Amino acid sequence: MSTKVCVVGGGPAGLRAAEAAAAAGAAVWLFDSMPSVGRKFLVAGRGGLNITNTNKCFAEKYTGPGMPAEIWRSLLGDFPPESLRAWAEDLGIKTFSGSGGRIYPQEMKSAPLLRRWITRLRAQGVRFFPRHRWTGWHAGCGRRWWLDFLAPAGETAIDADAAVFALGGGSWPVTGSDGSWLEKFASSGVAVRPLAPANCGWETAWPEDVLRRAEGMPLKNIRARAGATSADGELLVTSYGLEGGVIYQIGPALRTDPVVSLDFKPSFSFDTLMARMPAAEKFHLHEAFERCRIQETARVLLLSRSSQWTSRETFAAGVKGFPIRLERPRPLAEAISSVGGVCWSELDHSLMLRKFPGLFVAGEMVDWEAPTGGYLIQGCFCTGARAGAAAANFK
Repeated sequence: MSTKVCVVGGGPAGLRAAEAAAAAGAAVWLFDSMPSVGRKFLVAGRGGLNITNTNKCFAEKYTGPGMPAEIWRSLLGDFPPESLRAWAEDLGIKTFSGSGGRIYPQEMKSAPLLRRWITRLRAQGVRFFPRHRWTGWHAGCGRRWWLDFLAPAGETAIDADAAVFALGGGSWPVTGSDGSWLEKFASSGVAVRPLAPANCGWETAWPEDVLRRAEGMPLKNIRARAGATSADGELLVTSYGLEGGVIYQIGPALRTDPVVSLDFKPSFSFDTLMARMPAAEKFHLHEAFERCRIQETARVLLLSRSSQWTSRETFAAGVKGFPIRLERPRPLAEAISSVGGVCWSELDHSLMLRKFPGLFVAGEMVDWEAPTGGYLIQGCFCTGARAGAAAANFK
């Protein structure tokens, strides 16, 4: 008799767990609180879905307190980026490599991939149960589990040999990823960390002249530093502060010390900037802008502190390191992802809860984070694949 695996959560991690469990011969039932699965996956794909990345230092992109040193090399070894790309193409979704090594579906949309994925899961025998909100678990006879749900017909309990929880983090709650599971896990004795925003914009109080002249304008080809962490790319000046992929990458460091230093000319050294300006007796700020080819948005920021740039030296130093004290990240509901969740100390190598044999977790429920650019989805696929296969083989 085949193992019965219940998967709770229909995002990328849950769907991949269901697929891996079914491929291992399990009878798989998948439950989701929403009317349909993959809602956050669809929202993530609106601007072009990054399914993975070609970065050779992939494992180094994952961080988290108490995370086992080699866990991501192991997870990525089981289901590496090239396997995810082959998986998509096996669904008939061709992919291509974009800037920064990002891998996209050729159609730049998530809906066609999700439709074909669900069709294949159904063909594998996976049964879908929408509008089933998980409310708890309790032990059954032997090593079986009963999972409690609030369903359209009322409260119900479903038995399982093993279960994979892939309920997501706390960002974009409108998609069903509302983090409500955290309290239930904590009350069962599972150590968790509060959910906090990740891959999000940060707030700062701009001077009025900056808002008037730079709101909505980009800072291109810059380098941002926070502590010992740096990232190159673009940022956007917004009404509340800064937004964009560069600040997402340095987010973990900003949570420790929320000061970002912007290098407006990362391709120029301090000495190169100095050499571009004449050694005149009187320093002219606007002449320095032209000679050093400072982009318009950076000029607005530099002008907001014009009294500090009284010489070639102070100007070059400001261009290479313009500090901005940030106040706070944007709210969790606006973030692309979240950090926090089930602590690594609670999990074994198969992502099973040590205190509850037969119950596994995957995806953003685990306390890890990664930047955008394909790393997030790859992480969800990797953890889902491991948890699903382990659940199917649980005895």
